[in-house]
Amino acid sequence: MYINNKKQAIKYKRIFFIVSIFIALAALILFLLDYTLSALITVGVFSLWYLFFHVADYQFIEFNTNNNSVVLRYYKAIGFGKANYHSIEFPQNLLRKVNFENSVFGKLSDVSFIVQTQRGIAEYESVSLAAVSFNDRIKMREALHDILYR
Repeated sequence: MYINNKKQAIKYKRIFFIVSIFIALAALILFLLDYTLSALITVGVFSLWYLFFHVADYQFIEFNTNNNSVVLRYYKAIGFGKANYHSIEFPQNLLRKVNFENSVFGKLSDVSFIVQTQRGIAEYESVSLAAVSFNDRIKMREALHDILYR
């Protein structure tokens, strides 16, 4: 199974930056027109806008279960500066448990893997699936459960 959410993540990234530029320009114009209170409210709106996208943690995801291994590559879609690329890779037979955590009525979802290592059980950090479509999340869950229960 192969899942890639590049188009969806790019859409969220564009929305974030376009609306951010609009809000920033509105705040600048309000400051220049000496509407200080309105400008400060606009800065507050921008802060809430940024906080929402920071909490949602939209990420580019590339998920693959071919070749007898589980591969999950990801990095933040929305952020300033360089992208920090991360990868989780392990053989399918080492997978012991998968945790899907949903919040905000299932709109924000995270996945974490628990695998067997030579020293015992280890848990990878959770990865946000907020930018992954609902159907792809279901496919991902089914593929991982098929690996666990075969």
